[in-house]
Amino acid sequence: MQRFSAVIVVQRLTALSLPALFAVIVSRLPSTFRKPPHQWISAAPESRELLAICLRKLRAISKVRIIDASFIWTEPHSKRIKVKITLQQEALEGTILQQTFEVEYVVASQQCPDCAKSFTANTWRAVVQVRQKVQHKRTFLYLEQLILKHSAHKDTINIKETKDGLDFFYSQRNHAEKFVDFLTSVAPVRTKKSQELISMDIHTSSKSYKFTFSVELVPICKDDLVCLPIKLAKQAGNIAPLTLCYRVGTSINLLDPNTLQTTDISTPIYWRSPFSGLADVRELVEFIVMDIEPTGIQKGRYFLAEATVARASDLGSNEITYFTRTHLGGILHPGDSVMGYHLTGTNFNNPQFEALEESNTLSPTIPDVVLVKKHYQRKKKKPRDWRLRRMNKDEGEMLPRKQDQARMDEDYEMFLRDVEEDQELRSTMALYKAQQAKKERDQMEGVETASTAETDATEGDDIPKIDMDDLLDDFEDLDVDDDQ
Repeated sequence: MQRFSAVIVVQRLTALSLPALFAVIVSRLPSTFRKPPHQWISAAPESRELLAICLRKLRAISKVRIIDASFIWTEPHSKRIKVKITLQQEALEGTILQQTFEVEYVVASQQCPDCAKSFTANTWRAVVQVRQKVQHKRTFLYLEQLILKHSAHKDTINIKETKDGLDFFYSQRNHAEKFVDFLTSVAPVRTKKSQELISMDIHTSSKSYKFTFSVELVPICKDDLVCLPIKLAKQAGNIAPLTLCYRVGTSINLLDPNTLQTTDISTPIYWRSPFSGLADVRELVEFIVMDIEPTGIQKGRYFLAEATVARASDLGSNEITYFTRTHLGGILHPGDSVMGYHLTGTNFNNPQFEALEESNTLSPTIPDVVLVKKHYQRKKKKPRDWRLRRMNKDEGEMLPRKQDQARMDEDYEMFLRDVEEDQELRSTMALYKAQQAKKERDQMEGVETASTAETDATEGDDIPKIDMDDLLDDFEDLDVDDDQ
């Protein structure tokens, strides 16, 4: 009788009928699989969650014991998942039979409810409107990198680009509130909330709303020239009103290039009495350093120095020079190019600067030139060894005009140069290695091309370069634009 039962168990294991293929439903959203009957869960490749979904498909093994289950490597683009399963069942007392199977799954695509909403117009429940009243997009480019690094956009169903900012659409109100909290933690913003009644059931008094969150960024960016109100400057450590913005985080960080004194303007203080920047990076003028002498004062990475500069456009036509104090004494040398603001003979339509000029004690402290950053001569636009991720944005029905597109490309190129030159800025974002196809193609070309590339490289040896060890390897090609 015991031998007969053992034979039955052996036949049950060996004749276990497992279908050749199983179907695993995946959503358009990254790593989102269907858990029957109606639930959708997030499962990474070769994770415990995905393995549980695969094992639930095997109804034929419900009467046996599963000892081990593991994934077998398959090509990522093959739409196949292979699982190795070890089954076990007791035949006699102290006798255990064991057998191993390989099961193959086919990954099939299907729209989940969130996908269906993203493809259908006017299905959002909440929208976050991020705005900044400036003429360039450099702040949004930096904010985009912070969002991508922290995956703060994972719950959005659509991202639409507008004239002065971006719109983030969500299917739930709490997702929008979470994103607003993230923006508040990384940038000085002011938020407003409004709601609109969509429908109401008069029998149960249940109401349906659409929520709108308005997020306004401060209109001051890195390297902007800022003229503080005199009263606010006295309250902020008695700093000189004419300052330079060297960083924008959760507060506005300002620097006096004449004394290296710094101060922080918090978000509540700024919105209590808002002010705009005096000049931005589009008004920078190139100067040539004629002479520079350090004063020996250092504060962090800044070195105070006294410099004599001349406008690059004036060389050969006149001998006008300007004396100024700068915080770039550690990197500037005679003959270097430097970008700065030329204040002599410039008219600013700014009430704070007019009050500064009318002050008898503060007007003599206005310099002729305010140097901002060192300028590196780039002879030729060469492909970079690194790249940044970009978000998939909906440009809407109106495509940008040709001149607007050229301005956007210029802003992006300027942002990439800021990333190369500012190590502190670079440390807050994730950089990825560029594709090696172009490099391999260049290596296959003749000696003439190689010598030309070597000449171009020697012409810009002082240009800051990013260490390849600081770059990341793995990224999703679908979410990355090939902006070299």
